[in-house]
Amino acid sequence: MPDHARTDSLRQRIEALGDWFHNMDLGGVQTAPDHFLGDYPAFQWERLRPALPADLTGMRVLDIGCNAGFFSIQMKQLGADQVVAVDHDPRYLAQAKLAAEVHDLDISFRQLSVYDIGQLGARFDIVLFMGVLYHLRHPLLALDLIHEHVADDLLVMQSMERGGTASGTVEGSPPEVAEDYDFRVLDVFDQPDFPRMHFIEHRYCGDPTNWWLPNRACAEAMLRSAGFDILARPAAEITLCRRR
Repeated sequence: MPDHARTDSLRQRIEALGDWFHNMDLGGVQTAPDHFLGDYPAFQWERLRPALPADLTGMRVLDIGCNAGFFSIQMKQLGADQVVAVDHDPRYLAQAKLAAEVHDLDISFRQLSVYDIGQLGARFDIVLFMGVLYHLRHPLLALDLIHEHVADDLLVMQSMERGGTASGTVEGSPPEVAEDYDFRVLDVFDQPDFPRMHFIEHRYCGDPTNWWLPNRACAEAMLRSAGFDILARPAAEITLCRRR
């Protein structure tokens, strides 16, 4: 098949899978060239990459909420022995499978909710949990399940964060909260950096699946509560942790 015919065929397959949230170059075809965030998630990967091991040879990676598979592909290209990518949405999985096919990469795909990851029956050296937390009705349960069933060492979590002066920043860290507070202490809850989650009853950015928006202090506190130690803040809204 001539190159132009092959490109046209691939473009048709990409368009048939509907709108893409991950912009990737698949055989010369951009999947989401007009993304409202820009070249997403490539710019996110540039910030995260230096915080990860340089060589993933011998490692097992789990990508929870893989969407179109951008991060799964990056991890496999870094030499991970096994990459398992899960998502609850069959269309996203179809996109990810096509992307892996174009890159000729062996990635295992499973249609699973984060609440069902115990079905994998395996632990992983690196777990990616990117852009999922705020879409969940039960976010802390999800973190508990990741700790209990699949995380063996590193966890990378990305979540939208709103509220509080430290939200969205890389430098510094939110102030520590006390181990306990007296019943009569009320003003602490009005401090902008006290851990808090904003509940979205209807929609945020037009999306009815955006349920929660933590501030940075809350995101990190939830991770600690679920059994993870904070290692680094590679970029705004990205937290690198280690399973405790």
